[in-house]
Amino acid sequence: MHHDDALQQLSRIAHERAFGQHVGSDRLIQVGLDALIAGVESPSLAMLAGLLQSEEPEAPALFDQVLEELGLLFQPPADPRAAKWAMAYWIAGQIVDGSLDPATGTHLIRTDVAYDLNHPEDLQALVSCALNLDSWDDSWDASVEALKEEAIEAAEQLLTKQPPGGR
Repeated sequence: MHHDDALQQLSRIAHERAFGQHVGSDRLIQVGLDALIAGVESPSLAMLAGLLQSEEPEAPALFDQVLEELGLLFQPPADPRAAKWAMAYWIAGQIVDGSLDPATGTHLIRTDVAYDLNHPEDLQALVSCALNLDSWDDSWDASVEALKEEAIEAAEQLLTKQPPGGR
């Protein structure tokens, strides 16, 4: 893993946690270790990476401290609707850049975002992609790869609608 990859991984975990996804202490420690090995420097990083299993409860606070030291701390918008939209754009960005499988990403948008936003029109294409990918089988004329490409295109389309300040 390279330095920039490690920073990207730290940022991704920061977003996951900020959007309410559970990230275990063992994963936080491993990400810290990966970053340390990749040459990322932060006063608290070595402490995070060196935590023992018995010290795992300290990992979330140390991880946040590392993020703050690196300028990677992420806070979603305080407004719950705005936070859900931020999550949708973040997931769509990961689908487009290839860091998140389109089937997984569209499923997250369908279950964790669209429902809470009362199924807005701007998310319908991604929700449809999620439903198609979730129910796909060998009898379909379309391949799963074609459905994933459709999901990437839908994610790209959503990102074009993102407010300029959110890009």
